[in-house]
Amino acid sequence: MPRVTAELWIKAHIRRCNAQAIPAMVVRRGDDQAGALIIKVNHLGPGCMVLAPANSMDGSRQWRRAMGDDLVPEAEADAYIERQLNMDPDIWVLEIEDRQGRHLVDDIVE
Repeated sequence: MPRVTAELWIKAHIRRCNAQAIPAMVVRRGDDQAGALIIKVNHLGPGCMVLAPANSMDGSRQWRRAMGDDLVPEAEADAYIERQLNMDPDIWVLEIEDRQGRHLVDDIVE
């Protein structure tokens, strides 16, 4: 089964967010075909949550909270993302800004 490209997934997710009046934007463009994705959910004050890809048994896209369950200061979230970019320059970074923390990602593994 062909996998959806990173670029297509991001464009579709931005459209989903926009339909719910949730601001979402690409802050770093990665490889169009095979780039990994990181999502930074900025709560605009209380902190941020970073979602990173997780391995699933069936190959489907899943997500994990990369920095734990608690919100972290934006500077810490940005530093984590920068470290990931240093290891893999093909990563896409999507930032979602929502005071309620809505991100429309349903498949988060614990």
